[in-house]
Amino acid sequence: MKKQAIGFIDSGVGGLTVVKEAMRQLPNESIYYVGDTARCPYGPRPEEQVRQFTWEMTHFLLNKDIKMLVIACNTATAVALEDLKKKLAIPIIGVILPGSRAAIKATKNNRIGIIGTEGTVKSDKYKKMIQSKDTLASVNSLACPKFVPLVESNEYGSAIAKKIVAETLKPLKHKEIDTLILGCTHYPLLRPIIQNVMGDSVTLIDSGAETISEVSTILDYFNIAELSKSKEVSERKFYTTGSTQMFNDIASEWLDNEALDIEHITLGTEKF
Repeated sequence: MKKQAIGFIDSGVGGLTVVKEAMRQLPNESIYYVGDTARCPYGPRPEEQVRQFTWEMTHFLLNKDIKMLVIACNTATAVALEDLKKKLAIPIIGVILPGSRAAIKATKNNRIGIIGTEGTVKSDKYKKMIQSKDTLASVNSLACPKFVPLVESNEYGSAIAKKIVAETLKPLKHKEIDTLILGCTHYPLLRPIIQNVMGDSVTLIDSGAETISEVSTILDYFNIAELSKSKEVSERKFYTTGSTQMFNDIASEWLDNEALDIEHITLGTEKF
């Protein structure tokens, strides 16, 4: 019997960092992933456009009969999560709340930094979420618009990446933060460089990885977790609006799997 899949959506390849954690924590679950690489990045785009693109990806996966949706994109979470929750019957999870909880738990001096896309930082969702749960927390946010293109172009391990990350993070170096939220699911691919720049005294929070712990809890709560150990009927399907070769180059390396099922798709233009 075919398993109902968990759907994951992202502006590009960044959400693969969330999928990697899902594959580790939830090995029995089927996964369908949509990466809108043709229109990435979402960060600089108007909110209405991000909302439209998010609905297009969601509609595509709903037609695949998914049982849960994970918005593996901070920008889309900030803009569209509440709208999707109101209109859909399946459980929907974003990455901002789990990342915020983890940062509050990790910080020792109540000084938390957030790096994200322009859209995520502009929305102020992380800061509002953190301070609603910890009024003593001091939050510093920094937009890093050059990070996503580095990852999407498969340059995240290059010398230029090291230079760009070091220059971009300078404003946070003297803020005395002890915890830094990677507020974009692309950023964990830059994690070694970010950690080197910020120093070992700063704890990095991977908002995407934290999200999967919540996914696991909600699967159990709604009694929709896949308990079968038969891996033959589990599916891992990846859809991209951009180059399947570029997607495969990054995905196969990040997921340690060279035999990925990747398909090119074109998303519709209908309004939702």
